[in-house]
Amino acid sequence: MTAPPVFPLEPTPIRVADQVLDDLCARLARTRPPLDEGNEDGSYGVPDSCLRELVAHWRDGYDWRAAEAAVNAHEQYRVSVDGVPVHFMREPGRGPRPVPLILTHGWPWTFWHWSKVIGPLADPAAYGGDPADAFDVIVPSLPGFGFPGPLTGFPDVNFWKVADLWHTLMTRTLGYEKYAAGGCDIGGIVSSQLGHKYADELYGIHIGSGLPLDFFTGPRAWDFARNRPLTDDQPADVRARIVEQDRRWAPHLAVHMLDGATLAHGLSDSPAGLLAWLLERWNAWSDNGGDLSSVFSKDDLLTHATIYWVNNSIATSMRYYANANRYPWAPAHDRTPVVQAPVGLTLVTYENPPGVHTADERVRAFENGPQAAWFNHVNVNAHDHGGHFIPWENPDAWVSDLRRTFRGRRP
Repeated sequence: MTAPPVFPLEPTPIRVADQVLDDLCARLARTRPPLDEGNEDGSYGVPDSCLRELVAHWRDGYDWRAAEAAVNAHEQYRVSVDGVPVHFMREPGRGPRPVPLILTHGWPWTFWHWSKVIGPLADPAAYGGDPADAFDVIVPSLPGFGFPGPLTGFPDVNFWKVADLWHTLMTRTLGYEKYAAGGCDIGGIVSSQLGHKYADELYGIHIGSGLPLDFFTGPRAWDFARNRPLTDDQPADVRARIVEQDRRWAPHLAVHMLDGATLAHGLSDSPAGLLAWLLERWNAWSDNGGDLSSVFSKDDLLTHATIYWVNNSIATSMRYYANANRYPWAPAHDRTPVVQAPVGLTLVTYENPPGVHTADERVRAFENGPQAAWFNHVNVNAHDHGGHFIPWENPDAWVSDLRRTFRGRRP
């Protein structure tokens, strides 16, 4: 048996208090924009004109209650796991033997970034698939990232500590004897830690990147380039890609690891400031071809931003980066590969490393590179469409790849 015969918890729908939404609207109405001359192209960061439009829509057009109803169309739960309050969304599996699957998001994600894949994963037949591929889908919010509210009493939260919480949630709280895991960004290394420490109790994991578990360790973990040099003998495309990726990732990683609390004082007080910080990443990290609306509608952006705002979660969400370094990962065993559970990967060419151009090259670069040695990889895929938010941007690819990872590994 892999799942309890009756789900052991009663749903608790999400309901944000009216006074919290009223306060949000009042703060938006009092927004004081910065001077932003010469930034029409966004080369200095999010342009004021872009942010003004979104702030006005957030204040006057956006309907959180409609978004809340869409969220509550799925089962929502709140539970305490080892004293930590945890929210998760569930989509019950519909098939002969659904496998329990926990999906973990990253930053600046919310649990709702998984909303496009939970239906096909839970009920494949309803989407033209094979019901034998069904999963009982559990989608938690990372503690400190949203619901059930501000995270207190866990100032040292980080990815490997969350992996322990997730294992307790899936086994002791929900009663699953064995389960699968998937994730991207921070959620990818949470899943990798599950596949490392609890491999015997997992069917496998499926992740959206191949970051090693010690990625955030060392005295200069905030340096995304890892001292990678720019040299005159490098091909022009390699040099350009190094600079492009440094610009995309370095400010995010450095600030969150070194000065997250300083930044949070402003972002926790100003919804417009919070939106700008999130928006910069949603725009830079998605494969949008210069048109963010091709990936996220205005309402999509504001639903995710509202989840951060109403839970006052920006400070604790950023804390994951510093804490991954302050409380560094240590192996639970010395077996190799480090992640012994079967591992599937969905990669995208938008995040190709320097010198790698096509999807096929991306697969070969991973399989022949140093990261592959960390994983018992059984299914490596790369796609030309999609960016950092893979299950949102290319849900069909994520679903197809994940199903393939677990075929032949089900009970």
